[in-house]
Amino acid sequence: MVAGYATYIDLVPPELLAGKDVTATGMTGEVARCRAALEAAAAGKRVALVSSGDAGVYGMAGLALEMLEAMALADRVDFDVVPGIPAVCAAAALLGAPLTHDFAVVSLSDLLTPMEAIRRRLDAALAADFVLALYNPRSRRRAGYLEEALALAGRHRDAQSPVGMVKNAFRPGQEIRVTPLAEADPAFADMLTLVVIGNAATRMAAGRMLTPRGYAAKYTLDG
Repeated sequence: MVAGYATYIDLVPPELLAGKDVTATGMTGEVARCRAALEAAAAGKRVALVSSGDAGVYGMAGLALEMLEAMALADRVDFDVVPGIPAVCAAAALLGAPLTHDFAVVSLSDLLTPMEAIRRRLDAALAADFVLALYNPRSRRRAGYLEEALALAGRHRDAQSPVGMVKNAFRPGQEIRVTPLAEADPAFADMLTLVVIGNAATRMAAGRMLTPRGYAAKYTLDG
């Protein structure tokens, strides 16, 4: 059996789904598909619960493990997480090297986390001069959250600090945009976009975002 969010199931090559029971649910259907997957596994079926990126990074691994415990199935179901490539890493690769020093990751979705908590985390990460990566930056219902986050970044960052936005990383429709913070356009982003706001040291190098690790202060780099 294969279970997952319908959008992600559509990304699975058809030959991998051939002959298998498929359970696909929409947004907010996470609990239902986890329950279906766990019940099938408890009945003796081999089950794959599909996430995008890495299942342990804003993915289904946490909910599946939580429900495995709540449904008292830990002694009956073998549980394994298969690592993947998180969206933050895919986007960073396309942007250059923006995450080669300390960074923080925050989701702007308030479906499960109160917006006040998100604001506190954004402010703390920016004040601590982390590179900041944003998941779920903008939807129709949350059209103003990314604009708010960028305005908050403007209190802690220079107007020329690079901001990268990657839409559909390594998928059809991929788009990459890098601008100074002052010119970053929230309207470009959607739920399939990853936003990276540089720290005080992040700059452009050979047309790519670079957050230096500090080697230049210790070694000669130009040969």
